[in-house]
This record gives sequence, C-alpha cells and structure tokens, in this order.
Amino acid sequence: MKRSEVPEQYKWRVSDVFPCDEAWEGAFSALESKVDFAKFKGTLHTVENLLAFFKADEAFSVEAMRVYLYAFLKHDEDIRVTKYNSYLGKIISLLTRAGAETAFVTPELTALPEETLDSFIKDERLADYDYRLSRIKASKKHTLSEREEVILAQSSEPLGLFSDVFDMLDNAELGLPEIEFEGKKQQLTHGLYSVIMNGHDRAKRKEAYELYYSAYRKIIGTLATTYSGNVKANIFFKTVRGYSSCLEKALNEEDVSADVYHRLVDCVNEYAPLMHRYMELRKRLMGYDEMYMYDIYPSLVEGAELKLSFEDAFDLCLKGLAPLGKEYLDLFRRGREEGWIDVCETEGKTGGAYSIGIYGNHPFVLLNYQKTTHDVFTIAHEMGHSLHSYYSNTFRPFAKSDYTIFVAEVASTVNEVLLLKYLLKTSEDPALKKYLLNYFMDMIRTTLFRQTQFAEFEERAHALAESGEPLNKDNLSEIYLSLNKKYYGEAVVHDDNIAIEWARIPHFYRSFYVYKYATGITAAICIANRILKEGETAVEDYKKFLKGGCSTDPVSLLKLAGADLTQRAPFEAAMEEFKSALDEFEALNR
Repeated sequence: MKRSEVPEQYKWRVSDVFPCDEAWEGAFSALESKVDFAKFKGTLHTVENLLAFFKADEAFSVEAMRVYLYAFLKHDEDIRVTKYNSYLGKIISLLTRAGAETAFVTPELTALPEETLDSFIKDERLADYDYRLSRIKASKKHTLSEREEVILAQSSEPLGLFSDVFDMLDNAELGLPEIEFEGKKQQLTHGLYSVIMNGHDRAKRKEAYELYYSAYRKIIGTLATTYSGNVKANIFFKTVRGYSSCLEKALNEEDVSADVYHRLVDCVNEYAPLMHRYMELRKRLMGYDEMYMYDIYPSLVEGAELKLSFEDAFDLCLKGLAPLGKEYLDLFRRGREEGWIDVCETEGKTGGAYSIGIYGNHPFVLLNYQKTTHDVFTIAHEMGHSLHSYYSNTFRPFAKSDYTIFVAEVASTVNEVLLLKYLLKTSEDPALKKYLLNYFMDMIRTTLFRQTQFAEFEERAHALAESGEPLNKDNLSEIYLSLNKKYYGEAVVHDDNIAIEWARIPHFYRSFYVYKYATGITAAICIANRILKEGETAVEDYKKFLKGGCSTDPVSLLKLAGADLTQRAPFEAAMEEFKSALDEFEALNR
C-alpha cells in the first residue's frame, strides 16, 4: 500500500510538530546559533552561573528535540526519501556538536568541593536539577581530571566499534543461505528465521535452525573475538574509573543497586523448575520423543488468533484497561482521535512498532498493524509507553521529565498484563483461553526467564575476563550451554547449535542492558495485580510513578506504585503468575 492511499485518520499528524518542511528548516537554522556553551566553561562554581547554564542548555535541548522529532518521524514514514535522511543526519550532527561543547560540565562540577555541591543540591533555585546534581556528586570519586575525561570521551568511539563490527557481520556479511519457503527460494534473513520458528512446519523449522546456525559457526571465531573486545573495553572503563567490576559500573551509572540484579537472578534460578515443567508439557502436547530448541516457539494452540480491525482492537484495549480509570482511558482515546498513531504498513515505512515522546509535544506511535493477537497487544504496549511519556512530560519540569531505561518497559507491560487478564476473564471460547494462557507463559518465558539467562551469561563472561582469563569461542559456548541446560531442563535437547546462540545476540553489545527487561516485567506484573486487587488507591499510586520522570532513582519510583524491587516479593509474584498460568493451561489440556 502507498502512503497516499491511507485514510488520514490512520496517519500521525507530524504537522503538530512543525506545519511544513520550511518551518523545520527555519527552526534548524535558528538552533545552530544556540550551540554556544563554551562561554560557561570555568564559571559553574556559583549558583547564578550554574543556573544560567542549565537554562541555556534546557532551552536548546527542548527545541533540538522538537527539530529531531520532526526529522525522525518524516524519515520513518518512508526511509527511501533522501530529503528526510538528510534532515535526520543534520540534527544528529548538531546534537553531537552540542554534546562535545558541554562535555566540560561534569568534570568541572565534580572538581568542586563536596560542600559546594551539597549547597547547590539544597538551593531552591536549583530545585529542578537537584537529582541530577546528586548523581554528579555520587560520580565524583569516579570522575577524572578534565584532560583525562577528554581522553576517555575520545576513546569511547574507537572502543565502541565492536558493536558496529558485530552489526556489520550480523546484518551484511553473515552470508545466510537461501531456503525454500512458501513455494519459492528466498534468502534466509533474521526476520524470516523468526517467522519460520513460530510456524508449525517442524521440518522447515529444523532446516532453518541448522542453516541459520551454520552461518554463525563459519565466523564463530571472529564473533568471539569481537565480543571479547567489547568486554575488554568495559573492563578498561571500569578500571580507569575505579569500579570493582563492570557490573557495578553499569548499575551505578543508572542508580540501581547490584542487589536488585542478584535478587532477580537468584529468584529466577529458584523457580527454574517451573520452566522445566513447561518444557515437559510442551514436549508432551507436541507429541515429540525429542524436543529441540527450534520447537519451543510455535503456539501450542492453533486457530484461536484474534483477527480484529484496528478500530475493534483499539476498543478492546480500552475495555481491558478500564481498571486504570476514566482519566487514563480519555488520554488513551486521544491517541486515536488526535493523530498520535501511524497505523498502516506502507511502502518504505520503517518496520516494527515504537513510541516516541518528547517534552512539549504529544507522543507519537508507529505501528504496522495486522489482524493478529500480537498486534492487538502491541497497541496496548506502545500506548503504555506514550502515556508514560505524556504523564512524565506534563507533570515534571524538563530536567526531571525523561524517565530512565530501567523503568521504560513497565507502563507498556502493565497495559499488556491488564489486557490479557481481561481477555482471560471474559473469554468464553476455550481455545482462545488456552491460546492466551500460552501467550502469557511465552511472554514471561521470553522476557523474564530468557533475559535473566542472558544477564547471567553477561555477568559470567565479564567475571571470567576480569579474572584474567581470555574469552574465546569455546569458553563462551561452554558458559552459554550450561545456562541453557539450567534454564530449560532435560525436556529439551541442548545441541551444539544452541551453545553458540550467544554469538547472535545484539543486546550483548549494550552490556548489562537485558536484565532491565526482566525487572520491567516483574514490576509490571506486580503493579497490574495490585491495580486489579485494590482499585483506585493502587491506580493513584501508579500514576505517581507515571508522573515521576527521573525525579529520583528508578527503584524508588517503582516503590511508589507498590513494586519494591529491594524485596523478593515482586520477583516471587511474577514467578507465581507463571505457575498459575501453567497450572490452568495443564488443567485445560488434560
């Protein structure tokens, strides 16, 4: 479908950002002259000068993000359009230049005496920036001299190239072979591999699995060296900044205690027998004597998909999210009525789905909606992101509006859980109920169990390298295979292919990132259950979290909504949800 063929009500209104390209070009030109931060260098030791810098930086950033948003949205409408590729490149380049001009700020502030920083934090004139300043103070012992910080900043680009090397290998030079699929020979791609893995043709799954991993095996030594280089770069930065481990550095920088990380891993390990039980049930229901990792993806229930128009799917989401109250539902409706959402798949449009929200503008949601159950949940998920951004940007000043990645998946997953529980409660179709239970179990399997497995792999690989042991294809594969056995149990055949799965995970180049998916779904399940149980009180507490932005550390923000990740209770509750779904699914399949 061409974009020109899509009815206007199914397109986002980019004109809400800028009315036309000419307005964008004028705003960009004006913005270029605002990159003038060098004049503040050496002056940040007084409240007046620091406040002046913050206000100038904020004025620039608010307008820069608006300029970025327009270019980003127009680019994603049709990535083939050179004009918007150029727009996006220009604003990214300008943001990079501004970042370089403000690189002096943290070293200059951390060089101040603690008493001065404490006085800044307590000064009401700097109230909007108190949390940011407290984080700068906390980083004081890990911040080097200005010259050393410049050197580290300059080294970040070459030491960050391991991710680029992996991307090039994985997306351009992997050499995936062709496969016969749907009556024609075609190139096996990452997307096609996923489609085949979720399909019900076992022979085709096996063929794709073996072809896919054969390509990785041909360059496994290179991939091991690339990943080892990424780990060594992390070790370099943790060493020069004086952290005891790469994990400590990663978590400290996002103001999260390592206790949260270890509590997640310990609790998921304790409940691993539930995953083994699920795998044993899957093996029995599929009727296999031996079950391989390529057998764990297809739904165990066929022919029960929700096949709804976008309008009906959107209305179903409203029903499922009714426990969040009228205010939330009215905001949710605005997404459809006021041009927040780009619904249809069109030629040249960016694939997948996302939400983007910036200060001073309503959020935008990109969909490529199809009549599937997954896409119904995607509406709820992406609008959850959008309303989190809306609340945060509306109720916090700019300096405290941008919530961290640690909490970024919570609101979206709360919506998914509420919708799923509504469907399970109201559905009278036994096949649909079984399908939804299977869907829920696989959501927890992939987001909680699997991401925790990934997190354990990262921690073990880094610890091995930190002890002076060189990483190679053999010890990395040994670590991964042992974890796969621990997480999936004896019902699955753990072959040589799955041992090298670590080599294809792009998130491993954003070290210690994946665990946040697991803590996110844990918190979301806890919050959704509390909303369903306690009603309005829980909803109001949840809104405190949604409005929290980055006003304090992310673990404290989640406590506002009743998800206390400093305790075992939320992790155990998430595991019990998996057990409850498994119990019910087993009962329906006796």
